[in-house]
Amino acid sequence: MTTLADPVPGGRPGDVERATALSGELSGRGVHGIVLAYVDTAGIGRVKTIPTAKLASAAAWGVGMSPVFDTFLAGDSIVTTDVLGSPDGDLRLYPDLDQLAELSGQPGWAWAPVDRITQEGERHPACSRTFLRQTVQEATDHHGITFMASIEIEWAVGRPPGADGEFVPAVTGPAYGAIRQVELSDCTADLLAALARQGVEVDQLHPEYAAGQFELSVAALDPVAAADRSVLVRQTIRAVAQRHGLAVSFAPAVLGQGVGNGGHVHLSAWRDGVNLHAGGDRRHGMRPEAESFAAGILAHLPALTAVTAPSPASYLRLKPSQWAGVFTAWGRETREAGLRVVTGTAGHRAQAANLEVKPVDLAANPYLALGCLIAAGLDGLTSGARLPEEITGDPAHLGAEEAAARGVRRLPTSLGEAVEEFRASEPLRAALGPVLADAVIAVRQGELTAVAGLDDDQVAATYRWKY
Repeated sequence: MTTLADPVPGGRPGDVERATALSGELSGRGVHGIVLAYVDTAGIGRVKTIPTAKLASAAAWGVGMSPVFDTFLAGDSIVTTDVLGSPDGDLRLYPDLDQLAELSGQPGWAWAPVDRITQEGERHPACSRTFLRQTVQEATDHHGITFMASIEIEWAVGRPPGADGEFVPAVTGPAYGAIRQVELSDCTADLLAALARQGVEVDQLHPEYAAGQFELSVAALDPVAAADRSVLVRQTIRAVAQRHGLAVSFAPAVLGQGVGNGGHVHLSAWRDGVNLHAGGDRRHGMRPEAESFAAGILAHLPALTAVTAPSPASYLRLKPSQWAGVFTAWGRETREAGLRVVTGTAGHRAQAANLEVKPVDLAANPYLALGCLIAAGLDGLTSGARLPEEITGDPAHLGAEEAAARGVRRLPTSLGEAVEEFRASEPLRAALGPVLADAVIAVRQGELTAVAGLDDDQVAATYRWKY
């Protein structure tokens, strides 16, 4: 389990002693450096690295980092808010020792996610991992609810790009096909071995639909650990692929047309060890709290897309009839709905039942995405919201009158529309706090400006190798 305690100057109780011991163990196994990882508002993984011998110092006093990265764009330009984006100030990065992992795909290195605090020891209001920790803790304190979550990972495997940055698939077999699995079998076998050595429980790994595309699913964890796991797994996929002479892209749209890469979120609410999505008297076994939680997510889905689909390239992926979930609709095992209710197999539902949120991709900061999804669900729980009529089939086939009568609407078709929905969502902005909410808006607007006037192929090319 992830520690929910804030880091403090001098170290959390026991952390310095533990870091000293870990440092010695890692050094003895030939680990020379530790990657301290976090994700910025644009969804880009940022790092600082330290020699292994400095782990105890990092646990006690953190590692310095400018707060300017909270308003970096994917292309490394900087935008500003009234608080963020200046050259002033410094933060301290504190590693979470519970999540430290030796990187099997990068021999000689270990990895740990960080929380960021100020030099005065206060929470940094734009730290997305801290935001998620707070949200999870508040759900437990106020509602007695905990969560389990996992994030699907889809990526495209290509040949190393040349100067033009074009994507050339590394495999040629059909979607979900045995040919494609054979073509990449050495690389994927090494990937599974690396993840196992890192303690990552993999549920599935298989070829996907788009050119060169694969998908990996991991076991559910608490939300903070699930977000950490998503970052770690992507780092491992990239490292293993590189050792095999391959390049990978997690971008929402690798090409201007066709199916893109998703990052669907699976999320379930629990109380006292009981899954609230099973064993109840509401539709498909949901208990009242689970239905209200689901209804809250569904109601806020248009505004949530500014966080879960945060790139201009995200909207090349969010197309009807491509299983991207682009409608405010829900249904049991309905893959075209924005919210899919997964009941699991008879006899295993108490463990497996969950919600799948479809309009999410891997340009999303996973801490922001999970935190906002939980905040939206809790808003529904607080108000006792009920789900509307269930949808079956493809909502794109509904006539305009029927769709309106059933509360089915198209999610934003552009990042600009999503930002306006987010601006209008007081619950989401309040959950994030003004500093982080303003950063989300500023970064999204910056990305829109960066691609103004580009066609779909050019937008895809802009972000192809950023994620």
